[in-house]
Amino acid sequence: MKIRVAQIPTGKVRRLSFYAAAMAFFMMVVEPTHASANMQFYVTIPSETTTPQPASDSDLPVDTTPSLLELDGVKNVDASTMALLSLAIRQVESAREPHGAKLVAKALIAEKYQWGEEQYSCLNKLWTKESNWNYKARNKVSGAHGIPQALPATKMEIVGTDWRTNPVTQISWGLKYINERYDTPCKAWSKFKRSRWY
Repeated sequence: MKIRVAQIPTGKVRRLSFYAAAMAFFMMVVEPTHASANMQFYVTIPSETTTPQPASDSDLPVDTTPSLLELDGVKNVDASTMALLSLAIRQVESAREPHGAKLVAKALIAEKYQWGEEQYSCLNKLWTKESNWNYKARNKVSGAHGIPQALPATKMEIVGTDWRTNPVTQISWGLKYINERYDTPCKAWSKFKRSRWY
């Protein structure tokens, strides 16, 4: 018996299967409708050697057994966790703009440092001079990066490995650095006015 099967490039099949698996996992973790449901996903990815070949004159059976990539995860996510995740995502997105970054800094100052409005004013002057509150800011000469202009930029990894793309990580690190090194933003601003760095 001869079987005719359309030949699909294995690489394309694997990419499509991977995307399907990623979407299934994403839906399992994020979809609020299923916030407390148990879900199982199975994605079939054909192996390189088992892709059916066009029929030949041989009567040998074609092995069409796929390999399985199993995403067997039981996720219980309550509504409050989903709300916190949603809030964090919105906070990061708003902080990508200078106005949003300033609001995030104000909120973190109030929550963790209890510095007053005068201290925020010094921080605003400092980071406006350093980066204009641009999370993508990079000093071409020194390599300092981000809103607080960390040097080296990898210092920010103590707060999060997403420091290149996450302005909230940068702000959190910058406030922590100022608190540990200068105690207050106004002292850091004074240092900056004297030496053009802090």
